[in-house]
Parts: sequence; C-alpha cells; structure tokens
Amino acid sequence: MMKTLHITCLAMLATAVAAVMPGEARAVDFTNERLKYEIVYQWGVIWKHAANATLSIKKSGNGYNAMLVGRTRSWADDIYPVRDTLKCFINNKLQPVRYQKLTHEKNYYARDVVDFTRSGGKTHGKGVRYRPDRETSTVNLSAKGEAYDMLSVFYMLRSLDFANMANGTKKTTHIFSGKEKEKLTITYRGKKTISLRDKSKHNAYHITFSFTTDGGKKSSDAISAYLSTDDKKIPLLLVGKLPVGEVKVYYKK
Repeated sequence: MMKTLHITCLAMLATAVAAVMPGEARAVDFTNERLKYEIVYQWGVIWKHAANATLSIKKSGNGYNAMLVGRTRSWADDIYPVRDTLKCFINNKLQPVRYQKLTHEKNYYARDVVDFTRSGGKTHGKGVRYRPDRETSTVNLSAKGEAYDMLSVFYMLRSLDFANMANGTKKTTHIFSGKEKEKLTITYRGKKTISLRDKSKHNAYHITFSFTTDGGKKSSDAISAYLSTDDKKIPLLLVGKLPVGEVKVYYKK
C-alpha cells in the first residue's frame, strides 16, 4: 500500500503537469526555486500525512538542473520506507536533455536514465535501466514532435498562457521513462477556488490529465492539478485515486 501511495504521489507531483497545449507560451527564465509539498492519503475515514517532497530548479549554463525528492515520514518508514529522486537537465527551450530516476524503496534499488535527441520532426530517447541484481538493459524510444520525461513536462506547463486559454482545451504528448513511452492527455478546465491544508483559499487553474499506453490502454486514473494564477504558476494541489482511497499533494509555504 505504502509503495503504491508514494509512487503515485511522486508521479503526480512531477507531472502536475503538462504538455504543449494550444495557447501562447511565454519565454521563461526560471530563477533558483525550491517548493515543498505534503503528501496526504485517505483510507476509509482516515486522512494521514504520509510523505514529503521537495521540487527545485537551478540555472546551469545553457539550461537548468531540476530535481524532485520524495521521502516517507517516520511513521510510514516503519511500514515501507521510500527515498525516490527524479533529476533532469533541460535546455533554454525547456526541452529535456537527460533524465534520471533514482529509486530506493525498502530493499529495492534502481536507476533509470534517458538521453534525449531530436531530428526529422521527432524526439528520440535512449533509455538505460540499471539494476544491482540483473544485467543493464537498453531501449530506444521515439515520438513525433516533442516528448518529455516525468519532470521536464512540469516546467513546460508553467510556460503556458492559461489566462488566454479556452476551457476544455485539450492536447496530447508523450512521456519517456527508462523502459517505455506513454501518451499523456491534458485538459484545461478553467479557474477554481481551492483550499490548502492550512485552510487558506486560492484561485487556481484547474487541469486534468491521464496516461495511456501506446496501444490506448489506460495506465492510470485521471488526476486533477491546480496551479496558482500568478506568473509563477506554482502547483498548489493535486488530487488522485489510489487502489484504496484517495491521495492529495498540498503545497506548503
């Protein structure tokens, strides 16, 4: 249960998230930034703060280094300790260059790396999977147009002009992981007023998204994301389903 919870939350936060939807994108120069989140899940009538996550980005040469770190809280460590990290380098066009996922979940360790290139109107990814107990495996991925990883899409989302976007605007793109390509469908739902865990109320852009395999099979339930309506477009709240219950990811000031 705890493993499923944290993997879902980390993916939700990383993809809070995005594709290139119609609507003018602004030129963005991200300053050094560090955002903190609390991950809360519901099981029956019980709501429990199970994990924390930190999302950060720093300017580096001709692009940015971004990182998402998630870890379970002490009480959850007794059930299933998780220490997961996503890293990526993105260029000044907010296109991914290299993505890494570092997984440490109880006694399980793994490292996935994807190197991105672009040619002929397509994005190509070389995915390498490292496991301590098996041979290293490699997969070649390709998608028409732009493709992203689970972290770089977040920054593409924040460059879009939602204020001038019509409700119901929808777009698809692809996400490369260390072993597969998934189709990501995003729908913009307009503005909503939301409450954070500290009871403060905020206006937010509402976005829903879902994943399918290349063959069209649903690979996750729909997730709702709410972004601040100021220039920063900070993800304020994410809501998703678990096999049992619901999970919410709250921005913490």
